[in-house]
Amino acid sequence: MGMMICYDTFFPEVARLLRLRGAQLIACISASPGVRRTYFEILLSARALENTVHLAYVNLVGHEDGLYFWGGSRLIGPTGSVVAKAKYDEEDLVVAEVDLSDADRAGIFLPMLRDLRPELVAEILEELGRGP
Repeated sequence: MGMMICYDTFFPEVARLLRLRGAQLIACISASPGVRRTYFEILLSARALENTVHLAYVNLVGHEDGLYFWGGSRLIGPTGSVVAKAKYDEEDLVVAEVDLSDADRAGIFLPMLRDLRPELVAEILEELGRGP
């Protein structure tokens, strides 16, 4: 199992590293304000799909310190589909079961991890001025 926090969702490398280290389930705790709801809904499914991993997203709901938090906690399967979802804008409890081996089985049909191109990492780091 791997752990992330809300802002980590914006960086594909975080979920990728957790998956490469063996995580079949990633839990992401979050306090995402309402203005970012669409971003998170897209990015969470993308992180699950591109890494063929289960992703449990738990988001704050309600108002706090003048900010609005949308809730919408969810479990996303390794194909990027939403398996279970909490209500928006109110407290909710969602219980779901996952078969962790689904993450590995999904990789057969979605071979992104198998087909990784690690040589590109050096090029990316070089472009950022952090390479060898």
